[in-house]
Amino acid sequence: MPRTKTGVVTSTKMQGTVTVRVTEYRKHPKYGKDVPVSKNFHANTAGASLEEGMTVTIEETAPRSKTVCWKVIS
Repeated sequence: MPRTKTGVVTSTKMQGTVTVRVTEYRKHPKYGKDVPVSKNFHANTAGASLEEGMTVTIEETAPRSKTVCWKVIS
């Protein structure tokens, strides 16, 4: 089963590809507080029209280019 992540679209400047920022919370090793950790992923849109600020779910796929190995599923 492929991994899925939920994030916010931050850039739609590429053709057929969007940048999605995924924020996860991890516990601080010493203090135990939840600390936000963000990472950007490039995802293939498969023809869907998306705008910046939309919340999307992405799914891991086989590599489609040098930096794209995710696709938008919703």
